[in-house]
Amino acid sequence: MDCDLRSPLFLIHLFMSTFLPALCVIYPLNEVNLLDSKASQGELGWISYPSHGWEEISGVDEHYTPIRTFQVCNVMEYSQNNWLRTNWIPRQSAQKIYVELKFTLRDCNSIPLVLGTCKETFNLLYLETDDDQGSHFREHQYLKIDTIAADESFTQTDLGDRILKLNIEVREVGPLTKKGFYLAFQDVGACVALVSVRVYFKKCPYTVRNLASFPDTVPMDSQSLVEVKGSCVNHSKEEEPPRMYCSTEGEWLVPIGKCLCNQGYEERSSTCQTCRAGFYKSGFGNTECSKCPPHSFSHHEGSLHCVCEKNYFRAEGDPASMSCTRPPSAPRNVISSINETSVILEWSWPDNTGGRRDITFAVLCKRCRSVPADGSQRCEPCRSNVRFVPRATGLYNTTVTVTDLLAHTNYTFEIEAQNGVSSLAPQMRQYAAVTITTNQAAPSAVSGIRKEKTTRNSVSLAWQEPERPNGIILDYEIKYYEKEEQETSYTILRARGCNVTLGGLKPNTAYLLQIRARTAAGYGASSTTFQFETSPDSAFSISSESSQVVLIAISSAVAIILLTVLLYVLIGRVCCRSKSKHPDEKRLHFGNGHLRLPGIRTYIDPHTYEDPSQAVHEFAKELDASCIAIDKVVGAGEFGEVCSGRLRLPSKKEICVAIKTLKGGYTDKQRRDFLAEASIMGQFDHPNIIRLEGVVTRSKPVMIVTEYMENGSLDSFLRKHDAQFTGIQLVGMLRGIASGMKYLSDMGYVHRDLAARNILVNSNLVCKVSDFGLSRVLEDDPEGAYTTRGGKIPIRWTAPEAIAYRKFTSASDAWSYGIVLWEVMSYGERPYWEMSNQDVIKAVDEGYRLPPPMDCPATLYQLMLDCWQKERNNRPKFEQIVSILDKLIRNPGSLKITANTTSRPANLLLDRSSLEVPSMGTMGDWMDPMRTLPCKEAFSGVSYSSCDTIAKTSTEDLKKVGVTIVGPQKKIVSSLKALDSNTKNGPVPV
Repeated sequence: MDCDLRSPLFLIHLFMSTFLPALCVIYPLNEVNLLDSKASQGELGWISYPSHGWEEISGVDEHYTPIRTFQVCNVMEYSQNNWLRTNWIPRQSAQKIYVELKFTLRDCNSIPLVLGTCKETFNLLYLETDDDQGSHFREHQYLKIDTIAADESFTQTDLGDRILKLNIEVREVGPLTKKGFYLAFQDVGACVALVSVRVYFKKCPYTVRNLASFPDTVPMDSQSLVEVKGSCVNHSKEEEPPRMYCSTEGEWLVPIGKCLCNQGYEERSSTCQTCRAGFYKSGFGNTECSKCPPHSFSHHEGSLHCVCEKNYFRAEGDPASMSCTRPPSAPRNVISSINETSVILEWSWPDNTGGRRDITFAVLCKRCRSVPADGSQRCEPCRSNVRFVPRATGLYNTTVTVTDLLAHTNYTFEIEAQNGVSSLAPQMRQYAAVTITTNQAAPSAVSGIRKEKTTRNSVSLAWQEPERPNGIILDYEIKYYEKEEQETSYTILRARGCNVTLGGLKPNTAYLLQIRARTAAGYGASSTTFQFETSPDSAFSISSESSQVVLIAISSAVAIILLTVLLYVLIGRVCCRSKSKHPDEKRLHFGNGHLRLPGIRTYIDPHTYEDPSQAVHEFAKELDASCIAIDKVVGAGEFGEVCSGRLRLPSKKEICVAIKTLKGGYTDKQRRDFLAEASIMGQFDHPNIIRLEGVVTRSKPVMIVTEYMENGSLDSFLRKHDAQFTGIQLVGMLRGIASGMKYLSDMGYVHRDLAARNILVNSNLVCKVSDFGLSRVLEDDPEGAYTTRGGKIPIRWTAPEAIAYRKFTSASDAWSYGIVLWEVMSYGERPYWEMSNQDVIKAVDEGYRLPPPMDCPATLYQLMLDCWQKERNNRPKFEQIVSILDKLIRNPGSLKITANTTSRPANLLLDRSSLEVPSMGTMGDWMDPMRTLPCKEAFSGVSYSSCDTIAKTSTEDLKKVGVTIVGPQKKIVSSLKALDSNTKNGPVPV
């Protein structure tokens, strides 16, 4: 059957609903059409050359909407060259365009009796011009875009079955530079129907991202991405300049920066809209507006804050989110306890605190007197010498003691509760008042004692009346005695006035004297001790010649004696200088009664001070907070944040420091505990002990400033740099830790929590002992999960006697040092792995010790075992540990002999210069130490015929025989591997 594509049958089949639904598409938002043949319902007016070539055909789609198509099928003729040109298409802003063709094409093999040359392709071309050239057409002016071939072609059978295959091809053209262009379609002998032609370009459409609007943007052909700056929407400002990139596919990519809504505005529907009435927003940001807190309101939209209701207030430092508050009510139940001229006042908290927690109390003292004229009372403030303990204002507790009042006097005390808004509402001040009358009191101490006349046997004295007699002075009691007697024998006289003459005294003798006054209330306080001396006895007269001789003789004898004594003293001092001076020969008194030997530093527990702040100021330097600059927060502790920063002292170079701060709202106990660590650190001065730079206690926040250790804690540092250090470097770190502990031991300080986590490392790999907050460690350390009566202790690092009996000594620190040594050689591995604390206690008590880490030198493992001696007196001193490590550093070859994982006896390694490693050559030799482990019951009755058999033992095999603890499992399996690899060449080294 002949194929005539221009027949009605072809057009009917061409626009059947079998393929027309494919034409009904929704174009993406990022595509802008320059030409769409489907959109024109009338004639397109395209030029066909020659006229009998391409033919414009009308049809309808599935909605019966007219559409225009073109077809050509001159396959029965030779040398076809049929052109179809579109109208002039303005380029608009496009630099690169896309041409989408939808067409059908018939398979040449399905056309019988073809006379010409049948093709299954056609050509797509274009021409750029600045204006419309009308019907002017020249073939040679057009540039070829591509040859268009069909992916799917139809046959005569398909026409009969109403199955037509629609092809869709898209080609890219550009860059375009002129104002417009033509598209042309060249047929050279195909049977093709051009269903639709769409010409479009891509753009990034207008959008709003992060409250920034970005305009329509056409991508540039010369680069892959176009950077576009956004503009903040109304009522917002830039936090960081908003930017996005427009891709060549018309897609927005990589949003950077954002805008923030202004105060009083919140983000809604990608815009900033005003806060509704009853809401507020005080800061910039994209958070929602907040509802007004209690006792506040906002009647207008866009409020920055809410106004307090009447008689409610907000303090200057209160955030806008805090509810409005009011001054507290008066304290309740005031009770006074009078003791002579002192009174203790106690009261209860007010019923209403005003909605705040910052409640303090103030006590006002008034002295009231009756006015005889009208019988009223006149009150005036108390004298300035009246004392309040602890103070008159800013009281946190509900009690105060008032002293140094006058006797038999009326006083009124007004007690007021105050909070952060009390000063804003003086008219709402409420207080509780109590009136008391002081009792009769004894007089105050006598002062101003002076000596008026002295003889061989008497002295005349005078003094001033007590500052507060508290009544009529009845008499004065004078008590005196010889200084040498030290009050074992004394004399008492009484006088009515402020002077007295004491007689019957010894010549040339020193006396001590005290005076006190007496009223009807009894004796007052004694005066300070006053010393006086009587005149010497004039027994000789120089008038006679014999007396002069005697006087000369006595004088000569005295001179000779003095010279002799002087020579003796000089000779004794010279002799003493040639001898070594024992430190106990002279003692110095320290601030709170402690004794220190000259030249020897001794640790003093700051908790023994009655006033802990005295210890802080005695051992730590007070720094000016203005000299400290905090850079960033690096961690958090129990009492506050841990920061890094800089310290710049006058005439000194700026240094990096670590800063511990005490968080606000602390109690007195928390402040004492926080500063106790500074009181301890301030006593130490050693290159391997963390150095205290000073403290800040006179301003807030309270701070402890220490040197900055760049590499942080030792355990984390080692885990981060696993297997990256040489043996000598690790021994050098261990030597520094031991040197610091030797210094602490010499000072008499027991650390109690020596662990790798409490060792800090600086940039030069110098290790320094830190963390001296002992009470905090014992109570709150996550490792301290075993509780005794004294608190929690770090089981894995603590000696057995310290766990059982809390016997903390330098020997228990030596045990902990052995664990630290193990941590260092294992690069921060957890001691005893995943064993529970109870399993650790039991295993250590039964003699189990950690196996040597991988590639651990035998000498260092032996030192670990020495530190883990059960008898604490057999453990090495830190001085000996330093000496051992020094020998290893001087002889690095001794580090090449590594220990294996089998058990070995723990013999002290104190003064040895070398270590000989024993060996085992038989199966029984190897099995004996295995049976000494905590899992020895599992090996009872177990026998192995050869090393080949036992070397194949796995972890699962060990579980079957009862070895369930991870540590021993690792130790045994590692030992089996060593046994398997070494028995072939000789005995297995231990």
